[in-house]
Amino acid sequence: MNIANLELQHLNHSHISMILEIDRACFGGLWTIEAYQRELDSPNSDIIGVIATPSSLSLLGIACVWSILEEAHITILAVHPQYQGQGLGQLLLWGLLQIAHERSLERATLEVRASNKAAISLYRKFGFQTAGRRKRYYQDNGEDALILWRGDLQRPHFPQQLDQWQDSIRDRLRVYHWHLIPEFG
Repeated sequence: MNIANLELQHLNHSHISMILEIDRACFGGLWTIEAYQRELDSPNSDIIGVIATPSSLSLLGIACVWSILEEAHITILAVHPQYQGQGLGQLLLWGLLQIAHERSLERATLEVRASNKAAISLYRKFGFQTAGRRKRYYQDNGEDALILWRGDLQRPHFPQQLDQWQDSIRDRLRVYHWHLIPEFG
């Protein structure tokens, strides 16, 4: 079995076509090219991606976070359907929390479809709790969104928690023959 290298990195305009491909595969075209370009240009937004080499699809997943006052608001987290269930979502969420910590943000929030049990399980694994519900939040089918949050991003123990999660993610990725290149930030 071949080992493929994975790298978590900040994305830029050169990645836009691959970003749109992930968006279409996961959300059916949720955001437009203009929306992603605005995010890439904004000093208050970070878009990161998981890039694999060698791979027929080099960008395997994307995630976006907004920095709003002392809050990290996670707006997108998507892994190409072909690669779901292999730990890539965990890697992306870890990366967003790393960014939030480095930006001195106090807490992280997001909305998730109430029916998306896999995503809810992922967020709970990283300490997110339900803070509320937005009725009929999703326009495509009127589904409710759960509002999840996680605090304590600036507590003294949080960097150690990030390190523990990173070790656990590396172990999970190895099961699927991925090797995580260590640099991120």
